[in-house]
Amino acid sequence: MNIATTVTGDHDIELDDGSSPSHPLFADVPRSVSFNKLRKRLLRQVRQALDDFKMLKGQQRWLVGLSGGKDSYGLLSILLDLKWRGLLPVELIACNLDQGQPNFPKHVLPEYLTRIGVEHRIEYRDTYSIVKDKVPEGGTYCSLCSRLRRGNLYRIAREEGCQALVLGHHREDILETFFMNFFHGGRLASMPAKLLNDEGDLMLLRPLAYCAEDDLAKFAVAMEFPIIPCDLCGSQDGLQRNAMKDMLADIERRMPGRKDTMLRALAHVNPSHLLDSKLFDFSSLAVTEPL
Repeated sequence: MNIATTVTGDHDIELDDGSSPSHPLFADVPRSVSFNKLRKRLLRQVRQALDDFKMLKGQQRWLVGLSGGKDSYGLLSILLDLKWRGLLPVELIACNLDQGQPNFPKHVLPEYLTRIGVEHRIEYRDTYSIVKDKVPEGGTYCSLCSRLRRGNLYRIAREEGCQALVLGHHREDILETFFMNFFHGGRLASMPAKLLNDEGDLMLLRPLAYCAEDDLAKFAVAMEFPIIPCDLCGSQDGLQRNAMKDMLADIERRMPGRKDTMLRALAHVNPSHLLDSKLFDFSSLAVTEPL
């Protein structure tokens, strides 16, 4: 895998100029050069991830998790764009898990998905009450909340005949998770772009693995997605992930381009230059006797 290479160049991705057909989702997008470059970049990076991690191997139908945040909206839009172009030969069904958070606007996602003509399923499961009950005062909700959400999404994927659950985690999510494990867990691990679930019957895919969060934020503004804020984990201060986000942002400000360098490092691992004897047989190393 080589993150620096691409499946296709920008010249291979023709964007509509208002006269050619386009997915209805892009009917009113900005016609500016900057937006076209942004859209092309995201399309190219997703195609690169699909190719690098062989995400389309044996896949026919995907369940796309849609939270109502900028990242999952961006994921769905880019997948729809690729599918419209004939570059994504899988069926897509969008799914939102309504977790019972107070003040959650239940009408926003079904109205949006119906308007753009996307097959979808809205599932209600009150995991909010479970998380509030199980997590002690001052604790962080993200871990338990995500486990409960993931379990329900796996179930729904099976019920809908899908071979994969597709999530909107991006470059920063992967780097932040790496450093959380590095600083707090004492291990080198992050979010994989492709993962087989414990039961062995579903893939978990992250096609936005190479996409920058800042690009997705700009894309969301330009596309005017109806963003739904999270009133659970988003309301807590001092989360470890926020500390990692701030640290990475500071590094990027002082040394532009370091995030991409770090991401490339995760794809170029040399076990013989680390300290894990389970990954490399150090006992086999021996000095060759001179002739």
